Amino acid sequence: MNPIGGYFSLEFNDGKELHQSPVSSREGQGVRLLRLNAGRYALEYILKARKYSKVYIPYYICDSVLQPFKRLGVEYEFYRINEQLEPAVEQHPKDDEAVLYVSYFGLKNRYADTFSQTYRHTVLDYTQAFYSERVSKGIQSDTFYSCRKYFGVPDGAYLYTDSLLDEELPQDESFERMTFLTKRIDRSPQEGYSDFHANDKALSIVGMKRMSKLTEAMMQGIDYSAKANRRIRNFHVLDKALRSSNRFKWNMDEGTVPLVYPYYVDNGARLRQYLIDHQVFCARYWPNVLEWCKPEDWEYQLAENLVCLPIDQRYDEEDMKKILDLFGSFQ
Repeated sequence: MNPIGGYFSLEFNDGKELHQSPVSSREGQGVRLLRLNAGRYALEYILKARKYSKVYIPYYICDSVLQPFKRLGVEYEFYRINEQLEPAVEQHPKDDEAVLYVSYFGLKNRYADTFSQTYRHTVLDYTQAFYSERVSKGIQSDTFYSCRKYFGVPDGAYLYTDSLLDEELPQDESFERMTFLTKRIDRSPQEGYSDFHANDKALSIVGMKRMSKLTEAMMQGIDYSAKANRRIRNFHVLDKALRSSNRFKWNMDEGTVPLVYPYYVDNGARLRQYLIDHQVFCARYWPNVLEWCKPEDWEYQLAENLVCLPIDQRYDEEDMKKILDLFGSFQ
Protein backbone atom coordinates (compact mmCIF):
# COMPACT_ATOMS: atom_id res chain seq x y z
CA MET A 1 0.00 0.00 0.00
CA ASN A 2 1.04 3.63 -0.42
CA PRO A 3 2.34 5.28 2.75
CA ILE A 4 -0.19 7.24 4.80
CA GLY A 5 0.73 10.39 6.70
CA GLY A 6 4.08 12.11 7.02
CA TYR A 7 5.22 15.30 5.31
CA PHE A 8 3.53 16.85 2.28
CA SER A 9 4.82 16.69 -1.27
CA LEU A 10 4.21 19.26 -4.00
CA GLU A 11 0.50 19.69 -4.64
CA PHE A 12 -1.20 19.93 -8.02
CA ASN A 13 -4.77 20.29 -9.16
CA ASP A 14 -6.48 17.04 -10.07
CA GLY A 15 -7.36 17.05 -13.75
CA LYS A 16 -6.76 15.47 -17.12
CA GLU A 17 -3.95 15.86 -19.59
CA LEU A 18 -4.78 17.53 -22.88
CA HIS A 19 -3.49 14.56 -24.86
CA GLN A 20 -5.48 11.37 -24.38
CA SER A 21 -5.35 7.92 -25.98
CA PRO A 22 -7.26 7.77 -29.29
CA VAL A 23 -10.64 6.09 -28.90
CA SER A 24 -12.52 6.47 -32.20
CA SER A 25 -11.96 4.63 -35.47
CA ARG A 26 -11.66 8.02 -37.15
CA GLU A 27 -8.34 8.48 -35.40
CA GLY A 28 -6.92 5.29 -36.86
CA GLN A 29 -6.83 1.66 -35.87
CA GLY A 30 -4.18 0.69 -33.37
CA VAL A 31 -2.89 4.21 -32.65
CA ARG A 32 -1.57 4.56 -29.11
CA LEU A 33 -0.56 7.56 -27.02
CA LEU A 34 2.81 7.07 -25.38
CA ARG A 35 4.16 9.27 -22.59
CA LEU A 36 7.92 9.68 -22.90
CA ASN A 37 10.57 11.83 -21.25
CA ALA A 38 11.50 14.23 -24.09
CA GLY A 39 10.70 15.06 -27.70
CA ARG A 40 14.06 13.78 -28.92
CA TYR A 41 13.25 10.38 -27.38
CA ALA A 42 9.83 10.36 -29.00
CA LEU A 43 11.64 10.72 -32.32
CA GLU A 44 14.10 8.01 -31.29
CA TYR A 45 11.17 5.72 -30.50
CA ILE A 46 9.77 6.29 -34.00
CA LEU A 47 13.10 5.61 -35.70
CA LYS A 48 13.62 2.46 -33.69
CA ALA A 49 10.09 1.11 -34.10
CA ARG A 50 9.67 1.97 -37.80
CA LYS A 51 13.21 0.89 -38.72
CA TYR A 52 13.56 3.70 -41.25
CA SER A 53 16.83 3.61 -43.18
CA LYS A 54 16.73 7.36 -43.83
CA VAL A 55 14.66 10.43 -42.92
CA TYR A 56 14.54 13.80 -44.68
CA ILE A 57 14.60 16.69 -42.20
CA PRO A 58 14.52 20.49 -42.66
CA TYR A 59 17.64 22.58 -42.21
CA TYR A 60 15.60 24.86 -39.95
CA ILE A 61 15.38 22.63 -36.88
CA CYS A 62 16.99 22.21 -33.46
CA ASP A 63 20.27 20.31 -33.46
CA SER A 64 18.96 18.04 -30.67
CA VAL A 65 16.91 16.28 -33.36
CA LEU A 66 20.13 14.78 -34.70
CA GLN A 67 20.88 12.93 -31.47
CA PRO A 68 18.57 9.95 -32.08
CA PHE A 69 19.83 9.58 -35.65
CA LYS A 70 23.40 9.40 -34.44
CA ARG A 71 22.59 7.04 -31.58
CA LEU A 72 20.77 4.61 -33.86
CA GLY A 73 22.95 5.07 -36.93
CA VAL A 74 19.99 6.16 -39.08
CA GLU A 75 20.83 8.25 -42.13
CA TYR A 76 19.32 11.72 -42.52
CA GLU A 77 19.30 14.29 -45.30
CA PHE A 78 18.47 17.99 -44.99
CA TYR A 79 15.91 19.74 -47.16
CA ARG A 80 15.19 23.44 -47.58
CA ILE A 81 12.03 25.34 -46.72
CA ASN A 82 10.52 28.35 -48.49
CA GLU A 83 9.22 31.64 -47.09
CA GLN A 84 5.93 29.94 -46.17
CA LEU A 85 7.96 27.61 -43.91
CA GLU A 86 7.08 24.67 -46.13
CA PRO A 87 9.36 22.30 -48.09
CA ALA A 88 10.86 24.18 -51.03
CA VAL A 89 11.21 21.03 -53.15
CA GLU A 90 9.25 17.80 -53.02
CA GLN A 91 11.24 14.87 -51.65
CA HIS A 92 11.24 11.38 -53.13
CA PRO A 93 11.68 8.93 -50.25
CA LYS A 94 12.04 5.19 -50.82
CA ASP A 95 9.70 2.66 -49.24
CA ASP A 96 11.81 2.40 -46.07
CA GLU A 97 12.34 6.17 -45.75
CA ALA A 98 10.29 9.01 -44.24
CA VAL A 99 9.99 12.80 -44.35
CA LEU A 100 9.84 14.90 -41.18
CA TYR A 101 8.06 18.25 -40.95
CA VAL A 102 7.96 20.78 -38.10
CA SER A 103 4.71 22.65 -37.44
CA TYR A 104 6.62 25.86 -36.86
CA PHE A 105 5.51 27.94 -33.86
CA GLY A 106 2.19 26.07 -33.80
CA LEU A 107 1.10 28.11 -36.82
CA LYS A 108 1.50 25.58 -39.66
CA ASN A 109 -1.11 23.01 -38.69
CA ARG A 110 -3.19 23.30 -41.85
CA TYR A 111 -0.15 22.63 -43.98
CA ALA A 112 0.91 19.75 -41.70
CA ASP A 113 -2.41 18.10 -42.55
CA THR A 114 -1.63 18.42 -46.26
CA PHE A 115 1.94 17.28 -45.71
CA SER A 116 0.85 14.07 -43.97
CA GLN A 117 -1.09 13.08 -47.09
CA THR A 118 1.76 13.91 -49.49
CA TYR A 119 4.09 11.10 -48.47
CA ARG A 120 3.58 7.49 -47.53
CA HIS A 121 5.70 7.75 -44.36
CA THR A 122 5.74 11.02 -42.39
CA VAL A 123 6.93 12.20 -39.00
CA LEU A 124 5.25 15.32 -37.66
CA ASP A 125 7.28 17.30 -35.16
CA TYR A 126 4.68 19.12 -33.07
CA THR A 127 7.10 20.17 -30.34
CA GLN A 128 6.11 23.77 -31.14
CA ALA A 129 2.41 22.96 -31.55
CA PHE A 130 1.31 21.38 -28.29
CA TYR A 131 -2.41 22.17 -28.70
CA SER A 132 -2.69 20.97 -32.29
CA GLU A 133 -4.68 17.80 -32.91
CA ARG A 134 -2.83 14.83 -34.25
CA VAL A 135 -3.13 14.53 -38.02
CA SER A 136 -4.76 11.19 -38.79
CA LYS A 137 -5.16 11.22 -42.57
CA GLY A 138 -1.68 10.07 -43.56
CA ILE A 139 -0.97 6.48 -44.58
CA GLN A 140 1.72 6.10 -41.93
CA SER A 141 2.13 9.20 -39.83
CA ASP A 142 3.58 9.57 -36.34
CA THR A 143 3.22 12.77 -34.30
CA PHE A 144 5.13 13.86 -31.22
CA TYR A 145 4.82 16.78 -28.80
CA SER A 146 7.02 18.43 -26.17
CA CYS A 147 5.64 19.51 -22.78
CA ARG A 148 8.31 21.96 -21.63
CA LYS A 149 8.08 24.33 -24.59
CA TYR A 150 4.57 25.36 -23.49
CA PHE A 151 4.55 24.75 -19.74
CA GLY A 152 6.74 24.99 -16.65
CA VAL A 153 7.71 21.34 -16.39
CA PRO A 154 11.19 19.76 -16.37
CA ASP A 155 10.66 17.33 -19.28
CA GLY A 156 8.03 15.17 -20.96
CA ALA A 157 6.68 14.32 -24.40
CA TYR A 158 3.70 12.66 -26.03
CA LEU A 159 3.85 10.38 -29.05
CA TYR A 160 0.98 9.12 -31.19
CA THR A 161 1.96 6.01 -33.13
CA ASP A 162 0.67 2.60 -34.18
CA SER A 163 4.16 1.08 -34.25
CA LEU A 164 5.12 -0.21 -30.80
CA LEU A 165 8.43 -1.51 -29.55
CA ASP A 166 8.47 -4.93 -27.98
CA GLU A 167 10.24 -3.73 -24.86
CA GLU A 168 9.34 -2.19 -21.51
CA LEU A 169 10.88 1.23 -21.05
CA PRO A 170 12.04 2.28 -17.57
CA GLN A 171 10.28 5.25 -16.00
CA ASP A 172 12.20 8.49 -15.75
CA GLU A 173 12.57 10.55 -12.56
CA SER A 174 12.45 14.34 -12.69
CA PHE A 175 12.98 15.59 -9.14
CA GLU A 176 16.66 16.35 -9.72
CA ARG A 177 15.83 18.40 -12.84
CA MET A 178 13.48 20.87 -11.12
CA THR A 179 16.07 23.42 -10.00
CA PHE A 180 15.71 25.82 -12.93
CA LEU A 181 11.95 26.00 -12.33
CA THR A 182 12.11 26.59 -8.59
CA LYS A 183 15.10 28.95 -8.79
CA ARG A 184 13.23 31.17 -11.27
CA ILE A 185 10.48 31.60 -8.65
CA ASP A 186 12.72 32.12 -5.61
CA ARG A 187 15.38 34.17 -7.38
CA SER A 188 15.27 35.26 -11.03
CA PRO A 189 15.23 33.93 -14.61
CA GLN A 190 18.86 34.96 -14.99
CA GLU A 191 19.98 32.95 -11.96
CA GLY A 192 18.12 29.88 -13.14
CA TYR A 193 19.41 30.05 -16.71
CA SER A 194 22.50 27.90 -16.16
CA ASP A 195 20.29 25.28 -14.48
CA PHE A 196 17.98 25.41 -17.50
CA HIS A 197 20.91 24.49 -19.77
CA ALA A 198 22.12 21.85 -17.32
CA ASN A 199 18.66 20.28 -17.47
CA ASP A 200 18.82 20.13 -21.25
CA LYS A 201 22.27 18.55 -21.11
CA ALA A 202 21.04 15.97 -18.60
CA LEU A 203 18.12 15.07 -20.85
CA SER A 204 20.48 14.47 -23.77
CA ILE A 205 22.19 11.59 -21.95
CA VAL A 206 19.47 10.10 -19.74
CA GLY A 207 18.15 7.83 -22.51
CA MET A 208 14.68 6.96 -23.74
CA LYS A 209 12.29 6.43 -20.85
CA ARG A 210 8.66 6.77 -19.91
CA MET A 211 7.44 10.12 -18.59
CA SER A 212 8.15 10.58 -14.89
CA LYS A 213 5.38 10.46 -12.29
CA LEU A 214 6.21 14.04 -11.34
CA THR A 215 5.86 15.41 -14.86
CA GLU A 216 2.65 13.46 -15.46
CA ALA A 217 1.18 14.86 -12.22
CA MET A 218 2.16 18.38 -13.25
CA MET A 219 0.60 17.93 -16.70
CA GLN A 220 -2.64 16.73 -15.09
CA GLY A 221 -2.84 19.92 -13.03
CA ILE A 222 -2.78 22.43 -15.90
CA ASP A 223 -5.79 24.55 -16.88
CA TYR A 224 -5.22 24.08 -20.60
CA SER A 225 -8.13 26.19 -21.77
CA ALA A 226 -7.19 29.26 -19.73
CA LYS A 227 -3.57 29.11 -20.82
CA ALA A 228 -4.53 28.69 -24.48
CA ASN A 229 -6.87 31.68 -24.36
CA ARG A 230 -4.17 33.86 -22.82
CA ARG A 231 -1.70 32.94 -25.57
CA ILE A 232 -4.22 33.66 -28.31
CA ARG A 233 -5.18 37.05 -26.86
CA ASN A 234 -1.56 38.10 -26.48
CA PHE A 235 -0.79 36.99 -30.03
CA HIS A 236 -3.59 39.16 -31.41
CA VAL A 237 -2.44 42.21 -29.44
CA LEU A 238 1.02 42.00 -30.97
CA ASP A 239 -0.20 41.10 -34.43
CA LYS A 240 -2.56 44.07 -34.57
CA ALA A 241 0.33 46.43 -33.84
CA LEU A 242 3.13 44.72 -35.78
CA ARG A 243 1.46 42.98 -38.72
CA SER A 244 2.15 45.77 -41.20
CA SER A 245 5.91 45.67 -40.52
CA ASN A 246 6.17 41.89 -40.13
CA ARG A 247 7.40 39.98 -43.17
CA PHE A 248 5.18 37.10 -42.06
CA LYS A 249 1.42 37.52 -42.31
CA TRP A 250 0.01 34.97 -39.90
CA ASN A 251 -3.52 33.61 -40.15
CA MET A 252 -4.87 31.93 -37.05
CA ASP A 253 -6.77 28.78 -37.98
CA GLU A 254 -9.37 27.40 -35.60
CA GLY A 255 -7.68 25.41 -32.85
CA THR A 256 -4.36 27.21 -33.28
CA VAL A 257 -2.52 28.05 -30.07
CA PRO A 258 0.81 29.66 -31.01
CA LEU A 259 4.10 29.13 -29.22
CA VAL A 260 5.36 32.71 -29.76
CA TYR A 261 4.71 35.68 -32.01
CA PRO A 262 7.28 35.26 -34.84
CA TYR A 263 8.32 38.69 -36.09
CA TYR A 264 10.70 38.95 -39.04
CA VAL A 265 12.55 42.10 -40.07
CA ASP A 266 15.93 42.54 -41.74
CA ASN A 267 17.52 43.96 -38.59
CA GLY A 268 15.95 41.33 -36.35
CA ALA A 269 19.24 40.30 -34.71
CA ARG A 270 19.79 43.83 -33.44
CA LEU A 271 16.16 44.14 -32.33
CA ARG A 272 16.35 40.83 -30.46
CA GLN A 273 19.40 41.96 -28.54
CA TYR A 274 17.77 45.31 -27.75
CA LEU A 275 14.75 43.54 -26.28
CA ILE A 276 16.94 41.17 -24.26
CA ASP A 277 18.90 44.16 -22.92
CA HIS A 278 15.54 45.50 -21.69
CA GLN A 279 14.54 42.24 -19.98
CA VAL A 280 12.35 40.83 -22.76
CA PHE A 281 13.88 37.40 -23.35
CA CYS A 282 13.18 36.18 -26.87
CA ALA A 283 13.99 32.55 -27.61
CA ARG A 284 16.21 32.03 -30.64
CA TYR A 285 15.34 29.21 -33.06
CA TRP A 286 18.00 27.90 -33.76
CA PRO A 287 21.63 29.15 -33.64
CA ASN A 288 22.94 25.81 -34.92
CA VAL A 289 21.37 26.66 -38.31
CA LEU A 290 24.02 29.37 -38.74
CA GLU A 291 26.63 26.61 -38.87
CA TRP A 292 24.66 24.40 -41.26
CA CYS A 293 23.73 27.07 -43.81
CA LYS A 294 25.27 29.95 -45.72
CA PRO A 295 24.41 33.63 -45.03
CA GLU A 296 22.48 33.86 -48.30
CA ASP A 297 20.22 30.92 -47.36
CA TRP A 298 16.69 31.61 -46.14
CA GLU A 299 17.15 29.31 -43.15
CA TYR A 300 20.24 31.27 -42.11
CA GLN A 301 18.29 34.51 -42.31
CA LEU A 302 15.51 33.02 -40.18
CA ALA A 303 17.93 31.93 -37.48
CA GLU A 304 19.62 35.33 -37.59
CA ASN A 305 16.71 37.77 -37.85
CA LEU A 306 13.51 36.11 -36.66
CA VAL A 307 12.43 37.65 -33.35
CA CYS A 308 10.17 35.30 -31.37
CA LEU A 309 8.22 37.49 -28.95
CA PRO A 310 6.91 35.82 -25.77
CA ILE A 311 3.11 35.60 -25.58
CA ASP A 312 2.64 32.77 -23.10
CA GLN A 313 0.22 32.38 -20.21
CA ARG A 314 2.43 34.24 -17.71
CA TYR A 315 1.64 37.54 -19.43
CA ASP A 316 -1.35 39.73 -20.22
CA GLU A 317 -2.23 42.65 -22.46
CA GLU A 318 -0.30 45.11 -20.30
CA ASP A 319 2.85 43.06 -20.75
CA MET A 320 2.32 43.04 -24.51
CA LYS A 321 2.01 46.83 -24.45
CA LYS A 322 5.33 47.05 -22.60
CA ILE A 323 6.94 45.05 -25.39
CA LEU A 324 5.39 47.33 -27.98
CA ASP A 325 6.63 50.41 -26.13
CA LEU A 326 10.17 49.09 -26.58
CA PHE A 327 9.57 48.87 -30.32
CA GLY A 328 8.78 52.58 -30.22
CA SER A 329 12.13 53.40 -28.61
CA PHE A 330 14.20 51.05 -30.77
CA GLN A 331 16.41 52.76 -33.34
